[in-house]
Amino acid sequence: MIRALPLAVVPLLLSACGLQPLYSGGTKGSVAAALGAVEVAPIQGRAGWLVRNALNDRLGPHQGSATYRLEVELDDQITGFGVRSDDAITRERRTLRARYRLVEVGPNTVVLDATAGSDAGIDVVSSEYATIAAENSALERLSQTVADQIVARVAVYSRRSAQSPSGEP
Repeated sequence: MIRALPLAVVPLLLSACGLQPLYSGGTKGSVAAALGAVEVAPIQGRAGWLVRNALNDRLGPHQGSATYRLEVELDDQITGFGVRSDDAITRERRTLRARYRLVEVGPNTVVLDATAGSDAGIDVVSSEYATIAAENSALERLSQTVADQIVARVAVYSRRSAQSPSGEP
């Protein structure tokens, strides 16, 4: 009984600190509704196609006309950094960075301007096919990570703007 008492107090302490679930209300909550009103603009390149698909998967189905447009610019780079004595590269780092803007469609106003990014290490092996496959797999993983970061930031913005009477976070 005495051991269970501290566990019973934890939820009360957490509610006192002002933490609230971001996605409260599930698919009918204010954040889910705001995310469903975001249209993702086309993004150039293979990395853009991957990030755009990941964003659309996470934002969910559109609910009527779009209130916001998400514009994303990507910077995808591969840098060799492990070099042997014969100048052969043994390790690469693939970096995917995104600058994104959330634009309110009606007045065409930028309401959020931020960046996201991630990187992955790649072993360079004697098989060129294996190295290219590893680079592509890294890009797929990085696209998912960057999309997660963007959607999380847009969700936080949506939550804050819903709580603020002036609409400013």
